[in-house]
Amino acid sequence: MTVGAGAGTAKSDRGGWGPAGVLTVAAYVGAQILADIGSLKIATVAGFSIDGGTFIYPFTFTLRDMVHKLLGRNAARTLIVAAAGINLVMALFFAFLSKLPPDPTWPLQQAFADVLNPVWRIVLASIAAEVVSELLDTELYHIWVNRITRRYQWARVLVSNSVSVPVDSLIFVWIAFGGVLPAAVVWSIFWANVLVKGLTTLVSLPGIYLVKGS
Repeated sequence: MTVGAGAGTAKSDRGGWGPAGVLTVAAYVGAQILADIGSLKIATVAGFSIDGGTFIYPFTFTLRDMVHKLLGRNAARTLIVAAAGINLVMALFFAFLSKLPPDPTWPLQQAFADVLNPVWRIVLASIAAEVVSELLDTELYHIWVNRITRRYQWARVLVSNSVSVPVDSLIFVWIAFGGVLPAAVVWSIFWANVLVKGLTTLVSLPGIYLVKGS
């Protein structure tokens, strides 16, 4: 009985659905939502044009790697698609709220609609970039772990992110802003995305060691 209980505990830890697994999945979905909302803000930082979602979205790549480590490749794939669906539902919900007749005493109806009524081109660009880049990240992570080495966990995160980050940025900026903003501005947003996401990847690397798994 003692052996069976121990085996059950080990299986539960590998499955990841303890507090660490729940928190990692919640953090991934939360970061995806915040990034999509933040992308509605275009700022200028150090001479670069940059969408606000860039400051939080890069963490999703390492969080995805953490989910992969905890729950496996299929769970990571499912989470990516589920997060995309949640972001789409969020956009539809904001669109619905924006169309509701406002209470005449509420002064922020137009402000709400101006900010949160979805810009569908940005929504679709964000979802397309997320799905393609995160699924690519999943496959690169899987190949590294299963065909190269399970050692140097920081390297699996660095390698997968170094490919998926530029792909994500390229897809997003050109679908979202190509033909709308001058090409120079679009490329400025792209390079700013890659730079900030790359720096965030380096900051978030230790996160892979916070969860158990292989």
